[in-house]
Amino acid sequence: MAQKPSIPKGTRDFSPVEVAKRDYIFDTIKSVFQTFGFQAIETPSFENSQTLMGKYGEEGDRLIFKILNSGDYLKKANSEYLEAKDSQKLTSSISEKALRYDLTVPFARYVVQHQNEIEFPFKRYQIQPVWRADRPQKGRFREFYQCDADVVGSDSLWQEIDFIQLYDTVFSKLNLKGVTLKMNNRKILSGIAEIIGASDKLIDFTVALDKLDKIGEEGVVKEMMTKGISEQAIAKVAPLFSFTGNNQEKLNQLQTMLATSEEGTKGVEELRFIIDTIEAVGLQSASLDLDVTLARGLNYYTGAIFEVAAPKTVKIGSIGGGGRYDDLTGVFGLKDVSGVGISFGLDRIYLVLEELNLFTQVDLPRPEVLFINFGNEEALYSTKAIAKLRQLNVKAELYPSNAKMKKQMNYANKRSIPFVVLVGEKEIEQGVFTLKNMHTGEQKICNLDELSQVIINS
Repeated sequence: MAQKPSIPKGTRDFSPVEVAKRDYIFDTIKSVFQTFGFQAIETPSFENSQTLMGKYGEEGDRLIFKILNSGDYLKKANSEYLEAKDSQKLTSSISEKALRYDLTVPFARYVVQHQNEIEFPFKRYQIQPVWRADRPQKGRFREFYQCDADVVGSDSLWQEIDFIQLYDTVFSKLNLKGVTLKMNNRKILSGIAEIIGASDKLIDFTVALDKLDKIGEEGVVKEMMTKGISEQAIAKVAPLFSFTGNNQEKLNQLQTMLATSEEGTKGVEELRFIIDTIEAVGLQSASLDLDVTLARGLNYYTGAIFEVAAPKTVKIGSIGGGGRYDDLTGVFGLKDVSGVGISFGLDRIYLVLEELNLFTQVDLPRPEVLFINFGNEEALYSTKAIAKLRQLNVKAELYPSNAKMKKQMNYANKRSIPFVVLVGEKEIEQGVFTLKNMHTGEQKICNLDELSQVIINS
């Protein structure tokens, strides 16, 4: 007996209904990207390993899917590492390529390679799948789409303001209310690390702090201590765990706390400009919240950082995020090119819209009219008409076989096709069609022009 087929954990098949709903989200995001002046690019699904490794921190590197070299990959493997079963060192000799972990690092590589063709500041959007060797759970997959927008070649804080408005516009068009745009600044985190005497452990500090909503204060403290951050330092940072007040009150508290840190003070000033401007402009459906525990565990962020939280009624992780990176392209040899970008988590947004029943207006792609097949002569007559209807952008289809009338009509009903055309000897002789409205049951004889007008105007 043949083994039942399956797919890898963390991946999914999508039905026509699911694809239609996903396309609705894609199209909404894409239209807003274009409204805000972004241009589309695409990059390969896999990159050279050296392009990706070392760009996401230790945790990120472990989640990168490596691709074995073609042919007999073990033949060129380092025998010493193979014998020692040192998988970390062995990997570099048997795998030269890897699936992309995100779209930002490949974008940085793209900018460096094509810098002479690009007009800066360069605004690009990219909607493609990425892969992470993560533990699958609700809203977290090993293969998923990212919808990114970035601007490189400008250090203006007006770009951050534009991205906040972009987020708000997309969620407004999706009718998704109650979204919270969390924001912080890596300079503030650097300043905090500085005043508690843990500047040498900034990465460990931010990675642990970023997990506050997942493992709680006790878990964060425990992780910081295992990374060598002293109890005295942790005690100084304790107020961050229960930071309260509105955005302006939080800014004032941070300004006092970071008064002795030049880096931290600069971060507060940047956030104040962004928050003041957004309060003056206003948002449609999202709210902006200064979250001092937001750290975003990726090494390349240097300024503002964003994370998008779904409405509180939906229990799911972040549905978007991003931030400012001052020198990401520097690792590829192009120095001093500042950038800022955001990403939409399509798969989680899908789950949120599904849970909140916000897909009611999404129609499954289907023909507007089905021609019943009564035989080859009738099918040929119908096919000629279908060709002309398609030229008018009418979605028309011929049932492929001369099956029983009931079966063909059931097909039309199950696919919710609004019109059916019946063609017999009488219709062919007179050069007309019998058009049936499947909703009302009404039938009428009409020529092709009349038929097309009824369908187009319905």
